[in-house]
Amino acid sequence: MAKSRTPKAGRRGISRIDQDSTRTHGWFVRVGYYETRKGSYRARHTKFFGDVSYGGKRKALRSAEAFVALVERRKIKRPKSGRAVKGMKRAA
Repeated sequence: MAKSRTPKAGRRGISRIDQDSTRTHGWFVRVGYYETRKGSYRARHTKFFGDVSYGGKRKALRSAEAFVALVERRKIKRPKSGRAVKGMKRAA
């Protein structure tokens, strides 16, 4: 009987990418989902941690986990682009 792989608790929002055809190897992070105006959901924060850029597979994973922890701890929010800021008066 084959074992099914389950994600570790510390890897929520982290996916592994190994694509030989494009020589892409690393960890992809998606965190902080929100609902768009159309009703679908998108990740607020996305970042790729490449194995070569971060000094290997394990170091890239550690950096990805640290990024997830930082985003969740600080509740970082992107500024709302294209929308008026509340409290600002329009020039007449």
